Amino acid sequence: MKKLILILALFSFCGLTYAQSVEEIIDQYLENTGGAKEWAKLSSVKMEGKVSAQGMDIPIEIVQTKEGKMYMKFQLQGQEIVQQAFDGTEAWGVNFMTMKPEKSDSETTENMKREMGDFPDPFLDLKSKGYKAELLGTETVEGTECYKVKLTKKPLLVDGEEVENISFYFFDSDTFVPIMVEKEMKVGPAKGITSQTLMSDYQEVDGLYFPFAITEKAKGAPQGQAINITNVILNPKLDPAAFIYKD
Repeated sequence: MKKLILILALFSFCGLTYAQSVEEIIDQYLENTGGAKEWAKLSSVKMEGKVSAQGMDIPIEIVQTKEGKMYMKFQLQGQEIVQQAFDGTEAWGVNFMTMKPEKSDSETTENMKREMGDFPDPFLDLKSKGYKAELLGTETVEGTECYKVKLTKKPLLVDGEEVENISFYFFDSDTFVPIMVEKEMKVGPAKGITSQTLMSDYQEVDGLYFPFAITEKAKGAPQGQAINITNVILNPKLDPAAFIYKD
């Protein structure tokens, strides 16, 4: 009987430790990348880099702000093209067929509003955002042992109905930085496919650490689209008009 009680007590202790571990992982991640207080001070971030596509290196610029504004644009054959932008109220982008800006549909706009809390990091003050993190155990990603964390955010709208908004983060068990994110695509041509975002080459920028090598690919695919970040600017001076739709 004493042996049984001891075993049950150990299971209870392990369960308690396991439940606390996800908070420890997140705290360690934020600490190792600059500290939660420093992340909270950010008002905006600009990333400059190049996307490798069809043998070309295409310049790209990504901007995000604390208010939820964002844009992603690239240079192609001397022309600046806004792939996606959001001014906090309206989402829009350039139609690649007509090469003219167009407003996004209402669901796309609503979903972008629901994810405004992701800046500067979805794990920062996640409870106040209504997000939930769960530790699922460990997995090996490209030879690296990782903690697998399930992040549940606000539901997304798909065809007028709310669907789960879940991502799986894989944190390096040594450095506590995420090296991969998995997410099932809910809309568009890739609907139903699990996307993987691989992140590496973390570099320090004014006390905070960002991945400078990013690869987007479908799970199981041998290759993906590589994004090489060349410059990160914290709290840059921004033109408010850059986020606004212009017909």
